[in-house]
Amino acid sequence: MRKELPILLRRAMYNLRGGFLVRPLIIAVALGGAGATLSSLEEVFPAVSAWIPATIFPTHADPQVAQVILAGVAASMMTVVSIVFAILLMTLTLASMQFSPRIIVSFAKDRVTQWTLGIFLGTFSYCMAALPAARSMPHPFAPVATVLGAMVLALTCVGLLLFFIHHISQAISVSHIVDRIAKETEGVIDDIMPWPHWPERLQQTTAPPPTPDEVPVANTESGYIRFVDTKRLLEIAKQYHVRIRVLRRVGHFVPQGIPLAMVVKGERLGPEGTAQLQAAFDLGPTRTLQQDVEFGVLQIVDIALKAISPAVNDPTTAISCVDQLSRVVIRYVSRQPPDELVFDPPGVVRVSMGWIQFPRLLDAAFEQIRLYAKTDLAVSLRLPRALGDIAASTPDPQYRKILIDRGRRVVVGCAEKLGEDEMRELQVRHELLAGLLA
Repeated sequence: MRKELPILLRRAMYNLRGGFLVRPLIIAVALGGAGATLSSLEEVFPAVSAWIPATIFPTHADPQVAQVILAGVAASMMTVVSIVFAILLMTLTLASMQFSPRIIVSFAKDRVTQWTLGIFLGTFSYCMAALPAARSMPHPFAPVATVLGAMVLALTCVGLLLFFIHHISQAISVSHIVDRIAKETEGVIDDIMPWPHWPERLQQTTAPPPTPDEVPVANTESGYIRFVDTKRLLEIAKQYHVRIRVLRRVGHFVPQGIPLAMVVKGERLGPEGTAQLQAAFDLGPTRTLQQDVEFGVLQIVDIALKAISPAVNDPTTAISCVDQLSRVVIRYVSRQPPDELVFDPPGVVRVSMGWIQFPRLLDAAFEQIRLYAKTDLAVSLRLPRALGDIAASTPDPQYRKILIDRGRRVVVGCAEKLGEDEMRELQVRHELLAGLLA
């Protein structure tokens, strides 16, 4: 099934930001082209190499010096690339086993790693592309300016290697991992929720109930919904004079053959309209952070759950995760949730679709940690404080009621496992949280 151009472009841009293929490949091809182009220009315009000082190249007529330097830099780069890949794979394996396999997505988006691999491979490509220009027959020619560029790239790689090792040693720290995931999740919230929260905003019209003339539009490929082009859905609804009701939100898994949406008077779509509607959904084998706020939260929760497991017993890491989760939820409550109903013209519902709501996001962030931390006083004490910070950051009374209820759950759950002395401080923190509603 063909995909609409906006979906394909967005997928390409997302892959460009996250992955060890696209960006390093572009850098390597660009530097390889630069080596071939510069050596060709130097042969056509000999004056280009005239400005190279004699202290660097005593003679500009000996191609063997250029050949040795270019070949040596190329060979050494491949050795260093092997070392970089070994360090990277070791880091990914360690992080996956110690924290969570889902955080590999975050590591793959690390620009320092992408640029490091790209420049190392690009230096190799540069030298290999320039090497044929250094020849003894039929006329001796030494591309000294191109060789000087290879030497500069080699020195750059030395510095970049030192920086990369320093960066990896920091990136593997759990504090940096959780902080990076939280920043990426905040970016998703800013993207899909650009407007500040308005508690007094009028409630949207209730979504129209299902009708007998709705026609299902089935999914053609199994996968997680990673992105929904709501503008495209609106255009389709207006073009074919139908109403679209999306059945599952971003982050949900949809098996092949299961309906993606129900369309009122869907017979108007025809094969072409149905294909356009299916193409408005980007599905894949894994969840991504394109529109999926919950996925970022779950990555942090995974790290916290593994930290408080009996096998690891690291409450400090779990507390750090709770702090970062409160930061993400605070950003969420400060923004207006996305509209679930799209009107055009005003008063006429064209598209209805679900987005993750505050209670669901709050449960995704703290509920599992609450259940597994009933016997851990330090982590349980941090939960009411995090909920209190969230409540203090929002004037919405509905949000505060939900937060107080979640704080009560923490106290009730810990009462089953902890003694009276241990519960006293926990109850004090819950009272402070409940006081925010007064």
